[in-house]
Amino acid sequence: MILLHDDDIGKWLDWPTLVEALRDGHKHGVDAVERLLLSEEAGKLAGAANHLLIWSAWRFGAYCGAKLVTVFPGNREVPTNATVYVLFDGREGRPLATIESSEFTLRKTAADSALGASYLARSDAHSLLVIGAGGQAYSQVQALRAVRPSIREVRIWNRTKEKAKALARRLVHEGVAAEVVEDLPSAVPDASVISMVTAAMSPLLEGTKLSPGTHIDLVGSFTPSMRETDDETVRRASLFVDTRRFTLEVTGDLFMPLAAGVIRERDIRADLFELARGDHPGRQSRQEITLFKNGGGGHLDLMTAIAAYERARPGTAASSAFV
Repeated sequence: MILLHDDDIGKWLDWPTLVEALRDGHKHGVDAVERLLLSEEAGKLAGAANHLLIWSAWRFGAYCGAKLVTVFPGNREVPTNATVYVLFDGREGRPLATIESSEFTLRKTAADSALGASYLARSDAHSLLVIGAGGQAYSQVQALRAVRPSIREVRIWNRTKEKAKALARRLVHEGVAAEVVEDLPSAVPDASVISMVTAAMSPLLEGTKLSPGTHIDLVGSFTPSMRETDDETVRRASLFVDTRRFTLEVTGDLFMPLAAGVIRERDIRADLFELARGDHPGRQSRQEITLFKNGGGGHLDLMTAIAAYERARPGTAASSAFV
């Protein structure tokens, strides 16, 4: 069994490699996926709930695995998230790899969004608005620019301005034209792509501000009570998800408007499996507003773990488990 850490994930899974691994994985699918969320109300000091999330998936006859993630938003001296993934041989049940890496989830999540954007964002998208400046935001910028290299300008809004400034400085240091915006509503109309990576419990994005042709990438909400966008956003947009099953059940950005009758399940145009197989063409006009809800899932973790393992294992050339 091999052990992989952050440096290994960065070495073996550059953005084009990982996005294409996810594309191939969605073309071929997985056979079983499950999700478990456990929560503990934290004390008044933390002011938020602590979570243990477990995602598992199996491609029969090939690989199976599970990811465990802790989310402790009240942490101050240690990271708020921790991740461990264990990959097994799907025929004999032997452990093949343990991945102890926060970079694993950062890259998987961002590549999920990037794969969606490869079908849904305009090919000439030039400006990216990032709402939220936590640990995931940097990876979103990298991944989205990998599939839309036409993006030349990155604007960042965050409730805490210092975090937005820190992210902007990091991007500028890498040669990206990045700046902080203070007024979110005024920044929305000029954005070609909007990526939301917040822990918002109430909408931040106003649908009335969206310009035709915008692509919206929603990442933050992972419980039914979390929500980054308002009803007008989902009314105006063509709606897509990474997977229908978990995204509709557990992410508030779709769960709430579905429950309220604002949208119906049939309003979801396609998921990544259908997009990757060519069952739906994705964006259909320059003026179309598209929305992609990145809900995550064990199938994405499995695809990512396989891609890392098959490139990192000794004596084996890079290959794909889905070919």
